[in-house]
Amino acid sequence: MRPAKRSAAGNPGAEIFQHCVMTRARQISRVLTAAYDQALRPFGINATQFTLLVLVHELGPISRADLGRRNHHDRSTLTRNLQPLLAEGWIAEDVAEAADGRSRPLSVTRAGKSMLKEAAPAWAQAQAAATAMMGDDGVAAIMGIAAKLPKRGA
Repeated sequence: MRPAKRSAAGNPGAEIFQHCVMTRARQISRVLTAAYDQALRPFGINATQFTLLVLVHELGPISRADLGRRNHHDRSTLTRNLQPLLAEGWIAEDVAEAADGRSRPLSVTRAGKSMLKEAAPAWAQAQAAATAMMGDDGVAAIMGIAAKLPKRGA
């Protein structure tokens, strides 16, 4: 037996259940992440790690702080997600030329570039599946929203 639909009028739980943007965005995120994870699994990397590898490739050398700001990661989550990339040798952390020596910019290694090249067709398959699921208008909407997000820590 299905639960009766509740009216949102005067019922904050029903209102939230029916209209919460965050809930829907997180559902979409989990479904999309699972599709990319499945495609990338044979390469020993998950979608979150692959995203970081791509960001470091395109933005690097980049400090952890700048990477975290660019991708809206807090320090502990970023560190946890970078660990496998560093352990696999796909990303390297170098001591900077800075006078204080505290900055250790991240850069993609030769092995990391090879990983990107090998996994790119799997990513493209996941991207096509995501586009089919959301439609071109849905993809365009997400890209438009992402482009308007505020810069973290700025």
